[in-house]
Amino acid sequence: MADHGARTLDGAAAPAASLRHANLVFAAAHPGDPPGRQPVHVVYGGAQLFKPDTARRIGAVARRSLAEHAPDAAPLAGVFGWPAALAERLYPLVAAKLEREAVEDFRIDYEDGYGTRTDAEEDGHAVSVAEAVARGLADSTLPPFIGIRIKPLTEELRERSVRTLDLFLTALVRATGGRLPPNFVVTVPKVTIPEQLAYFATVLDQLERALQLQPGTLKFELMVETPRSIIDAAGRNGLPALVAAGAGRCVSAHFGTYDYTASLGITAAHQTMRHPACDFAKHMMQVALAGTGVWLCDGSTTVLPVGDRAAVRRAWRLHYDDVRHSLAGGFYQGWDLHPAQLVSRYAALFAFFLEGVDAAGARLKNFVAKAAQATLIGDVFDDAATGQGLLNYFLRGINCGALSEEEALALTGLTLEDLRGRSFGRIIRARR
Repeated sequence: MADHGARTLDGAAAPAASLRHANLVFAAAHPGDPPGRQPVHVVYGGAQLFKPDTARRIGAVARRSLAEHAPDAAPLAGVFGWPAALAERLYPLVAAKLEREAVEDFRIDYEDGYGTRTDAEEDGHAVSVAEAVARGLADSTLPPFIGIRIKPLTEELRERSVRTLDLFLTALVRATGGRLPPNFVVTVPKVTIPEQLAYFATVLDQLERALQLQPGTLKFELMVETPRSIIDAAGRNGLPALVAAGAGRCVSAHFGTYDYTASLGITAAHQTMRHPACDFAKHMMQVALAGTGVWLCDGSTTVLPVGDRAAVRRAWRLHYDDVRHSLAGGFYQGWDLHPAQLVSRYAALFAFFLEGVDAAGARLKNFVAKAAQATLIGDVFDDAATGQGLLNYFLRGINCGALSEEEALALTGLTLEDLRGRSFGRIIRARR
């Protein structure tokens, strides 16, 4: 390197070492998006109703709803305001998704969807449902992601929650010979303080040892349903401390629309996903957890598509608009509460990714060319985050079924290695 008269700062060695340590700690805590696939939704169902083929049954109900209330593209175009050409492209994609993989993620619920039951009854369901999950695993009828939601870790319910989890996992491991379903996760609701999750991380550690599971196997997702999980008692954003208390086991944070708004005194008529209070909470979730590798999930639409055709179509449109609001806000996963909501879920997803795909493809292709050129001539290309965002658009579109890899490659000019590498920085380095 040429000497241009730069000073040698002898006294900066110790501060530089301290900064290096801080930089490395920050980088370790902010690894970016996880490499795996994030499901586009999670369907909740009471534990008492779960069967090994529940996901397939839900898909069948969703397909019947589509066939009954929108037997071809034209009705969906009317419901969702699509141009005819877009509707003709989207309708077969929605129908195919409902046939192939209607349910991506399912949560077996021992909380709100289960209710208060006797200890003997919940004990029985903990074991019988675990055995049903084991049968589903053996028969390949489970969705790609699955888990259970326990009751809150309050003093009133903590022992019941842990007992249910213990009985469930013990019965499941016994029935499967030590296997858990892929992408298994435990949902912890109504979290208020970090100590709840620190305790839960210890419980999971003990269960792994007792059941001879590999350390770190058991993961959880926290539910953001209370004001104190957003702003703690000291006035700080509470989410970093909650995630840290999980000791590396927290994989996602799910927003609970209705518990959260109710806790703020918002009346039932206004407890909706698009209420400003919800947008504030979700922005706080994003700011706190951006880059940490913790997935974010939005809440649910409680107006269900049931009844006559007009009622179903109104509910579809409401759910569609809610999902589009979530997607525009950067939340790519949400809750679904009824099989017929899968129609509007996938309609919203596919429309979101396909409406702007041609422009996004051209922009990414141009972006890669300019970034590579800047690198080659020695300039600094300082907008890599935008490039990664464009790449993520295509990765998420592929994951949800809106796009094929072949379509993405044709639109962007990327190679399959580029696409599967999932890193804009890596793409640019490969072009140096």
